[in-house]
Amino acid sequence: MRFDGFGENAVDFYEGLEADNSKAYWSDHKVVYDDHIRTPMLALLAELEPEFGTGKIFRPHRDVRFSKDKSPYKTHCGAVIETPGAAYYVQLGADGLLIAGGAYRWAPDQLARYRAAVDDQRRGADLQRLLGGVAGMRRAGATLRTRPRGYPADHPRMDLLRHRSLYLWRSWPPDQTIHEPACLGRVREGWQAAGPLAGWLADHVGPATIGY
Repeated sequence: MRFDGFGENAVDFYEGLEADNSKAYWSDHKVVYDDHIRTPMLALLAELEPEFGTGKIFRPHRDVRFSKDKSPYKTHCGAVIETPGAAYYVQLGADGLLIAGGAYRWAPDQLARYRAAVDDQRRGADLQRLLGGVAGMRRAGATLRTRPRGYPADHPRMDLLRHRSLYLWRSWPPDQTIHEPACLGRVREGWQAAGPLAGWLADHVGPATIGY
């Protein structure tokens, strides 16, 4: 499948969905979602598969069982390519394009391995170095307000030890490039920039062996 950009009505679809998040709107505009968003996203993943692996698109319906917000549909289309201990993510919505790479959440065993690796002088310094060498991407992730138990307050990598997840991300507002083949380059280059972090996580954190 060749990716030629998202459809011209992709952003308009999500602007409309934000204004009217209803089954009626979705049913009336589903052909726009299929043709301008879902099909191009599948093509995007197919072109990136040889380099990053097989991806999947998240379902458009929200899980509202435990949420006060009962809006039935997500106001963006997200897709992910998973790797051991990390993932590559891309999202399209009314606010434009977002990409990310790293770990959005960890199970307890993963978090323990992450902190042990950060605490290690060599492996922790490697992580500091690779994060410092990434241009054009922002570091993010859930963090503790205080230091994790068992680590000294003056630990040289306390900022990293406080992380409960860690990823790099970048976004672009809606522009014409979203609708062009060049959008593929944005995603590929961003994921390549996040690649060293994903590799470090694969080597030192790995997949979960217990439940979240």
